[in-house]
Amino acid sequence: MKLPLYLDYNATTPLDPRVLDAMLPYLTDKFGNAASRNHVYGWEAEEAVERARRQVASVIGADTKEIVFTSGATESDNVAIKGVVEMYGRREGTDRKDHIITQATEHKAVIDTCTYLQQRGWDVTFLPVDRGGSINLEELSQAMTDRTLLVTIMHGNNEIGTLQPIGAIGRLCKQRGILFHTDATQSFGKVPIDVEEMGIDLLSLSAHKIYGPKGIGCLYARRRNPRVRLAIQMHGGGHERNMRSGTLNVPGIVGLGKAAELCQQTMEAESGRLTELRDRLSESIMGQLEDVTLNGHPVDRLPNTVNLSFAYVEGESLMMEMNDVAVSSGSACTSASLEPSFVLRALGVSDDLAHGSIRFSLGRFTTEEEVDYATGRVVSAVRRLREMSPLYEMAKEGVDLSKVDWHAGAG
Repeated sequence: MKLPLYLDYNATTPLDPRVLDAMLPYLTDKFGNAASRNHVYGWEAEEAVERARRQVASVIGADTKEIVFTSGATESDNVAIKGVVEMYGRREGTDRKDHIITQATEHKAVIDTCTYLQQRGWDVTFLPVDRGGSINLEELSQAMTDRTLLVTIMHGNNEIGTLQPIGAIGRLCKQRGILFHTDATQSFGKVPIDVEEMGIDLLSLSAHKIYGPKGIGCLYARRRNPRVRLAIQMHGGGHERNMRSGTLNVPGIVGLGKAAELCQQTMEAESGRLTELRDRLSESIMGQLEDVTLNGHPVDRLPNTVNLSFAYVEGESLMMEMNDVAVSSGSACTSASLEPSFVLRALGVSDDLAHGSIRFSLGRFTTEEEVDYATGRVVSAVRRLREMSPLYEMAKEGVDLSKVDWHAGAG
């Protein structure tokens, strides 16, 4: 077992050696531009891109012409949401289409995009979630109006792992004639996705979450029933059927395609293996420590993700105490902030517990030995920190901390 351990796979994944092997020729000998249609170098590159398109499309039951390569899921989210709003949105007249529905626990790539549009006059509804991180379908239905243009709800949450009922959301959107986008960055390759069965019109994903390279992702955009058209966000050259201009990152695209293929081949077995390891980790920790809370849905969640709150312990201190185990106190995109996780706040988790939360995310190269080692490090670190905590000592003596007047006697 090699230290430090890596249990932060939701932040990013290591490049699978088989993905690197597939990419290498396109970083050296096969360096052609996929848009060069008049010689063999360009033909080789174009063929590789189309093969990758087939590999990605196959995982979600899409047509190859519905796959648009981007720089990653953040760009895909922006292209999907802004592209729909600019193409179909109307803010005047009786047939206005100026309303977007999302949820409070979306990734910042969606929340910030929706907030940007809200500040420019678009009507955005941020649906609340329950203690498990799930939206209420009845609340979603009630939020829909004749003005609703787009629903954007992520599939698997990056912090707590909760899986939303995407199929039911898709059917609801179809019944109301509303476009449906999902950020599937964390779920793609881990759990089955079928864009037809689930009624998904737009879907975002990123290669570096599935053992592919960073800086490459794609957007699925439906071509029929209905055909989804998007306003251009990146002008120049007309690449990707004029939906995303820019010279294609052929090595990255090849890596994404190979990574998608490997996920499809191993998804069922890997999902089962990770679920066992995930439950082994959480059950062992919670069996040895008191005052530990599981955040997120206990059943409907990603097979690799565990988010635990440790009462009377500060998360940053806990991570420093077990610095040979790489974990996270929230999303990698917001980990520089000292604010408690907005996702946990949306669940109703108190600030104290949110500050004492750790996300463990397992992956393809995680072993049982590593899980057991991490469990031991967590248990010993929590016990040590609690021994130094006056709050923990007071709680054990029966003091109700919620009723303590911490300002009493202050001069």
